[in-house]
Amino acid sequence: MTAVVRIGTQGWNYSAWVGPFYPAGTRPGSMLHLYAKAFSTVEIDATFYAIPADPVVYGWRERVPPPFVFALKVPQEITHERRLVDAQAPLAKFVERARLLGDGLGPLLLQTPPDWAPTRDARTALADFLPSLPRDLRWAIEFRDERWLDDKLMDLLHTNGVALALVDGRWIKRDRAIALAATPTAAFAYVRWMGPDRTLTDYSHVQVDRDRELAQWGHALQGLRERVREIFGYFNNHFQGHSPWSARTMQQRLGLEPVDPASLRVQRELF
Repeated sequence: MTAVVRIGTQGWNYSAWVGPFYPAGTRPGSMLHLYAKAFSTVEIDATFYAIPADPVVYGWRERVPPPFVFALKVPQEITHERRLVDAQAPLAKFVERARLLGDGLGPLLLQTPPDWAPTRDARTALADFLPSLPRDLRWAIEFRDERWLDDKLMDLLHTNGVALALVDGRWIKRDRAIALAATPTAAFAYVRWMGPDRTLTDYSHVQVDRDRELAQWGHALQGLRERVREIFGYFNNHFQGHSPWSARTMQQRLGLEPVDPASLRVQRELF
């Protein structure tokens, strides 16, 4: 078994990408259509703040060709406000809206807050919540408190077929995150490259050398390809400064052929 690998970025609508990635003159309405010529997946952060309206979801779907897929972050009302307790109503509404993407729906990411400690009540909330997730959809969960990452958690995730999101960021030590790639808890894997801080504000070019980290992750993902059926990975601009470049670099490390931004052409269709 060798996994299908989908590498993309967190978001696509960045004006600083016009020129370095998108052709000069690209309008915001054309960005997703062009993005999908270079990558087969994207992570959407906007759903963390609000459930999108039907026309918005249909608009995403119409701008990309199959087999492009969207990874959606679960609304913060569920993870941060309710903390997985009494969350079935907003969860059902979110899932109903997400399903409008049809075959374009990828994993759904539950991102828990950094101050959510693994107390008895929190563990009970998680254990009660995970079985309620629709099993025909793919779910991943991210923890920002390293104390969660024990055998009890891994067993719980495995039992429910939920992937542990592997994150390169400031919350979990990189070596720990990479080591966890050896023991996936679902039939797919989910990786996020966040970077250690938020000091980068210019997203037009690479500003941080992370060749060593990319090599480490590339090696880990090569091994992971033999343990799961599909790998989803998303780069944030803060990882190196310009996430399309980071994504193409990882594609190369995994033996995938990146799309040269010079081959992209401004689309004249009206969306």
